[in-house]
Amino acid sequence: MAIRTASTRDDTPEEAHEINVTPFIDVMLVLLIIFMVAAPLATVSVPVQLPASSAQAAPAENAPVYVTVQADLSLRVGEAPVARDGLAYALRSATHGDTSQRLYLRADQRVSYGGLMATLDALRSAGYLKVALVGLEQGAR
Repeated sequence: MAIRTASTRDDTPEEAHEINVTPFIDVMLVLLIIFMVAAPLATVSVPVQLPASSAQAAPAENAPVYVTVQADLSLRVGEAPVARDGLAYALRSATHGDTSQRLYLRADQRVSYGGLMATLDALRSAGYLKVALVGLEQGAR
């Protein structure tokens, strides 16, 4: 005769079929906080025209027209000296009458602000509104 003193059941615990999602939720909340802090820093509230990439620039259709103001306030269109009252005629002949063409304005650094503004006004009264200012790069001197 056999006596049973203990149950025949295994003493191994049952497998848990549940996933602990608490660490996953913690990680997601930390990422949410990081994105909430970083998102306002990624937006720019000041409008800025950023420089172009390092790709080669497309060739210009027309040769650029340079207007130069020398230190004594004398003007040149290209390489030809021009009187201030003949500036409009010289620009029309240099641009073939295309007032939408961009002009490149170079001025000696000794030119006063008033002299530069007078030249810009003369360009505007001649009908040229697209004017780019030309300068040297910092290390080019």
